Amino acid sequence: MAAGPQPAHGKLSGADNFYQSDKVAVRKVTFKNQYRMAVAGNLFVPKNLDRSKKNPAILVGHPMGAVKEQSANLYATKMAEQGFVALSLDLPFWGESEGQPRNAVAPDIYAEAFSAAVDFLGTQAMVDRERIGAIGVCGSGSFVISAAKIDPRMKAIATVSMYDMGAANRDALNHSQTLEQRKQIIAAAAEQRYVEFTGGAIQYTGGTVHELTADTHTIQREFYDFYRTPRGEVTPKGGSAKTTTHPTLTSNVKFMNFYPFNDIETISPRPMLFITGDQAHSKEFSEDAFKRAAEPKELHIVPGAGHVDLYDRVNLIPWGKLTAFFGKHLA
Repeated sequence: MAAGPQPAHGKLSGADNFYQSDKVAVRKVTFKNQYRMAVAGNLFVPKNLDRSKKNPAILVGHPMGAVKEQSANLYATKMAEQGFVALSLDLPFWGESEGQPRNAVAPDIYAEAFSAAVDFLGTQAMVDRERIGAIGVCGSGSFVISAAKIDPRMKAIATVSMYDMGAANRDALNHSQTLEQRKQIIAAAAEQRYVEFTGGAIQYTGGTVHELTADTHTIQREFYDFYRTPRGEVTPKGGSAKTTTHPTLTSNVKFMNFYPFNDIETISPRPMLFITGDQAHSKEFSEDAFKRAAEPKELHIVPGAGHVDLYDRVNLIPWGKLTAFFGKHLA
């Protein structure tokens, strides 16, 4: 499937990843997950919020391999403008959250971070713990589904440009990876464990390329324009631009055992909203989740939008749909 429109780097129409609002106050927060790891977040509060009342809240997870400053802050800011208390978070092993080694893949701990975020929000005096929703962008869409299946405190769940990180690693896009290719990846990761166990250097995999060539794939060009240009580039605190978006090879195979859509129907009767672009290379994942989910559910397809477009293109992201969805279900 074709990717979205190809921009001149960092200048795509309507792209505003680092959007800030004078209607919203923001502060850094940290809280512990059940494994006693510190999870870092940004708390966005409408300046006109009535703090004497219990208000609805939304937590937002960033794309896989990214940090909260990439897409998640934007979504949290925009939802706070609509009157919600909003929290963006760094997944463990990424950004300002704890976890060693950096860039490790641990789907269960990722999902736990969403529940820990509910713990935090639900204990704030200004938040109604019965009215907490969640948004997962890209890979976080699959992590928030995994969390919501066993955490009914998330009352409404929306995903945007979702990647099923399990299927993407097992089968690749459009089931283009063979079982033999999968086994080769697993074998290479297993051998690398010996290297690292005996003191060798950590090896990273996947992620976004750092240079474009004439042969660079269209999808990689789409990610490059966000992660490697001023449009969305962020070097994590204490991190390296060379490893940004790249998980460790030995841990990335954990995704082979990750099946977030199994039992997705058990989230019902809590509502689910799946948002994807009609040109998104990832559309197959939202369609699969929607097919498996039970009512109430909705698949919202954005005309003219590719996968990364919905990270930050404020003129394409359906803010009205998100506001109406959470306004109705967190009422």
